[in-house]
Amino acid sequence: MQIIRTYFPEFSEKQLQQFEHAAALYRDWNQKINVISRKDIDNLELHHFIHSLAMYKAHPFESGSRCIDLGTGGGFPGVPLAIALPECAFVLVDSVRKKLTVAQAVVDELGLKNVEIANSRIESLNLTAEYITGRAVEALPDFHNRSKHLLLKKGKPQHGLYYLKGPDNQSAAFSGFRRQPSSTPVSHWFNEPYFEEKWLWHVPLQNDFIV
Repeated sequence: MQIIRTYFPEFSEKQLQQFEHAAALYRDWNQKINVISRKDIDNLELHHFIHSLAMYKAHPFESGSRCIDLGTGGGFPGVPLAIALPECAFVLVDSVRKKLTVAQAVVDELGLKNVEIANSRIESLNLTAEYITGRAVEALPDFHNRSKHLLLKKGKPQHGLYYLKGPDNQSAAFSGFRRQPSSTPVSHWFNEPYFEEKWLWHVPLQNDFIV
């Protein structure tokens, strides 16, 4: 778990142990339920833990806030963020129950009391949060349009949607927005070659940013 120690020296020993335990759990579960490509499981820490934590690097969510992680699959980016931010509440959502079996097992084994699991489609959810997160679920405008009803109507500019995705065509990524969402290359925080084509998009909560 040296790579997490390197990039996140502020994490406690308990958090580092949780990441180490999570890695072992994911590798074990992935032999039963394939939530991570078997070609990619050896890169679990870099491609999935560190990638997810780009959101934490961009903006550590405030203590007491809620985040809804949509299309979480086996728990990404929700589980790494929940370890990093124990004072925030996370709701991990996916419509595929089989994948959530893995997420639930990891959450239970790690004792993450700040995480709930919801087997639901986005349109059926009836709750709100300061933050929405997702990772390469679909094109950014489509993801935002389907999930914006879950965001609180008022809040701080740094609230809103945080989305990990590749380098979308710029005109397509900005379609449907009055103002351009902000985008930061993940390589801004992590210098491994894997992140050169990875981006973090942020659509602020403020209404005048949203169609």
